Amino acid sequence: MRSRENLTYQIIGAAMEVHRQLGCGFTERVYQDALEKEFQLRGIPYQREVRMKVAYKGEELNSEYIPDFVCYGTVVVELKAVQELEELHRAQAINYLHVSQKEIVLLLNFGGMSLEYERFNARRTTPQVAD
Repeated sequence: MRSRENLTYQIIGAAMEVHRQLGCGFTERVYQDALEKEFQLRGIPYQREVRMKVAYKGEELNSEYIPDFVCYGTVVVELKAVQELEELHRAQAINYLHVSQKEIVLLLNFGGMSLEYERFNARRTTPQVAD
């Protein structure tokens, strides 16, 4: 069985390849399409744009959260194409943890000169930032 950390490294590796090939400057949708192709090439199982219901005081709302990918059935992957990640993006990732009931969310930013990523774990709400 693969460790969760190993699974996230595989996803990050695929994202690094997409960034290496495309660089920065495209929209999130372009990176999403390219990352989907890279997941297919690497045999990384994924679902794209999984709809997740939001509950308020124990009742489901009509509103939904739709992350870019869920990989391996356990890792939520959210893409950005911004100059730099902001607290709003991190808050969104933390909300995905709560809504999805998954243990890990990867926040990937393709907007800079190199790929930026942060890993959020359900056991802690502060990101683990790459060095």
